[in-house]
Amino acid sequence: MKILIVEDEPIIALDLEEIVQNRSKAEVLLASNLLEAFQMLDEGVDFALLDINLGCPEETSLPLAQRLLRDQVPFCFVSSSLDRLPESFGAIPQINKPFEAREVENVLPLAA
Repeated sequence: MKILIVEDEPIIALDLEEIVQNRSKAEVLLASNLLEAFQMLDEGVDFALLDINLGCPEETSLPLAQRLLRDQVPFCFVSSSLDRLPESFGAIPQINKPFEAREVENVLPLAA
């Protein structure tokens, strides 16, 4: 199983990676921008944790989220910008930053 984490803040990405690895035996793929994320998605992923804003106001993970929906790959938003999320993503699990480890652990069964 492969879990993609798309997060532009290195410390938060490493924190998420540690939580995932402590809870599952999944291979964790880290991407800090859309280009990296789409390349990893092309190689196949089973679940994703997505920050919405990726470093600059123009780059968001929403195009990636649309592709995940199209490809029926489960995912969760982990972001402090959930209030800017379009209504079309309302049914997608969401974790607000700052997060607790248990919140992330609770969405990992969706990867199974």
